[in-house]
Amino acid sequence: QVQLVESGGGLVQPGGSLRLSCAASGSIFNIYYVMGWYRQAPGKQRELVADITTGETTTYADSVKGRFTISRDNAKNTVYLQMNSLKPEDTAVYYCNQRNLRTNYDYWGQGTQVTVSS
Repeated sequence: QVQLVESGGGLVQPGGSLRLSCAASGSIFNIYYVMGWYRQAPGKQRELVADITTGETTTYADSVKGRFTISRDNAKNTVYLQMNSLKPEDTAVYYCNQRNLRTNYDYWGQGTQVTVSS
């Protein structure tokens, strides 16, 4: 059973920055694992923000390209999401995800709130 614990959320003004962290209870260094960040705003469906493979291939939602950067530290079993130039529409609960491509099984963290407001 994998546990994912997010941290780093909070309240920030438009144009500001935050860095989210996701610490996994086990190794994230596995060719079958894709680590990702998703978000869910009130009244909206959960959506992919960014993900990263073990080979460090990354995918980003169009809405965050050029502003957000996903990265990983395999030695620390941690994934990061650096968020710059934040906008009010980035306000959401952000969830860490680990997907096993072999079993198609997802693990989720408990989520961390990001609020962008003046």
